[in-house]
Amino acid sequence: MEALVCGAGGFIGHHLVKRLKREGWFVRGVDLKYPEFEETLADDFVIGDLRDASLCRDLVKPGCRVFQLAADMGGAGYVFSGENDAVIMHNSATINLNMLEACRLKGIGKIFFSSSACIYPAYNQQDPDNPVCSEDSAYPAQPDSEYGWEKLFSERMYFAYARNFGLDVRIARFHNIFGPLGTWQGGREKAPAAMCRKIAAADDGGELEIWGDGEQTRSFLYIDECLDGIFKLMASNWSGPVNIGSEEMVSINQLAEMVMAIAGKKLRIVHVDGPQGVRGRTSDNRLIEAKLCWKPQQSLENGLVPTYAWIAEQWKAGRK
Repeated sequence: MEALVCGAGGFIGHHLVKRLKREGWFVRGVDLKYPEFEETLADDFVIGDLRDASLCRDLVKPGCRVFQLAADMGGAGYVFSGENDAVIMHNSATINLNMLEACRLKGIGKIFFSSSACIYPAYNQQDPDNPVCSEDSAYPAQPDSEYGWEKLFSERMYFAYARNFGLDVRIARFHNIFGPLGTWQGGREKAPAAMCRKIAAADDGGELEIWGDGEQTRSFLYIDECLDGIFKLMASNWSGPVNIGSEEMVSINQLAEMVMAIAGKKLRIVHVDGPQGVRGRTSDNRLIEAKLCWKPQQSLENGLVPTYAWIAEQWKAGRK
């Protein structure tokens, strides 16, 4: 069993490599960089740029399974600022075009593509208490960002290659995956990591800045459960697209209170201007339960405990 993990230096890709190795796969990883926080377990790790079509053709081996997670991405501060739209769309679309063509030429077995909840229409996510994110709500399309538009375009491209060239594709729409070993500073970190960092760095009784009024809602899925969903989908005969996320929706203010409780600190929340994305978003898991008999098993709090502990340790180490 041989797998190629594209984006193996990133958060989800690194965890995926570890899971594949535990299950006995030969794993080749590729990324612009090695994983940041621990050594890769990949049997072969290629430092390379998937915008190079010849590299993609060299990496794809007949019969291997491809997990395409590579993308130009980040948290709200990167995706929603508007300053990175062109590079996000160009880089990610080029990677997907190259990988699909390489897979077509080499006759690969199965390819997984990681799409995003950002493909869902902004007009269905204005009510923070009642967002609509079922898989069939994606059209008429109006993603909340250019990142979402590229993901939606790439979904269609994967299915076009499936129809026209017989590729065996699987597509999942991730909803805010978090956990240890992920980016936690620098502007590309997601909300849970940013919250953990801010609270770890603050003195008890101090201030905690939150973008917007904090009433925007999200759901967050722990990395181990994300991997469970991927493996369920890949083992099935169903292509998707399907949500892989949690239905435990919380406001950003509630997320802050949850992390403060884990940290044993009480901070005064200060709301400031900043990019927020849509007002409400959560995973609708009815389809994945019906098709794959799968749903997340653990609470947000259970995932935040090890995540906070790891980020607090990183922050303390950085101060020394």
